[in-house]
Amino acid sequence: MRAAIDGSAKGPGGAWFHVADATVYFDHPVHAQFEHTLNIDLSDQSADPARRVAVELSAESARRLVAAIQEALDAVPAELR
Repeated sequence: MRAAIDGSAKGPGGAWFHVADATVYFDHPVHAQFEHTLNIDLSDQSADPARRVAVELSAESARRLVAAIQEALDAVPAELR
């Protein structure tokens, strides 16, 4: 699944960069020690492909992250939305 996003990410060198694309998929991980993971890649397809943030989460962790994101957004006062 792909989504257009607008934000910033901090790379391994400590520098911030723009992210415009999110790719989310369930597959075999590259590094995480699970059979399958939910993988999230944040990047800017129009920029240097090395400038990306990748996350591999167990299915349980991914569900907890989704719930935490929803809870944080629901807690935002209406005047700030």
